[in-house]
Amino acid sequence: MKIYFCGSIAGGRKFVDSYKQIVDHLKQAGHEVLSEHIVKDDIFEWEKKFSPEEIYTRDVEMLDEAEAVIAEVSNPSLGVGYEICYAEKRGVPVLCLYQEGLFVSRMITGNTAENVRIETYRDIDELKKLVDQFLDYKEW
Repeated sequence: MKIYFCGSIAGGRKFVDSYKQIVDHLKQAGHEVLSEHIVKDDIFEWEKKFSPEEIYTRDVEMLDEAEAVIAEVSNPSLGVGYEICYAEKRGVPVLCLYQEGLFVSRMITGNTAENVRIETYRDIDELKKLVDQFLDYKEW
């Protein structure tokens, strides 16, 4: 399955280890992660090669190609919020994950769209289990 993964870049990289765990887990399961660059340690340097317009166009093209979107939303990010909304309006299944106990915008946690699921996790094992359950759900 073609999956678009999103997590905070400009808003902070505090949860990048979780991002890496998700991307690695998806790839090991045989999925294609369209936005694998998100986990690059040098993402800020790497993205300097592109204009804001090029980044927007690239990301929207990947979102249009995605069969599912997985977003780690523990760290606030305007870009991730935009990507979630874009995918929701396209009818693409979206999984939003955040660490239990953190405050996340009610624009995310209050979303009741049929194609959007919001889940909390305590540890990496639970995180991977939630990802697997989401991708195994046959109704999408």
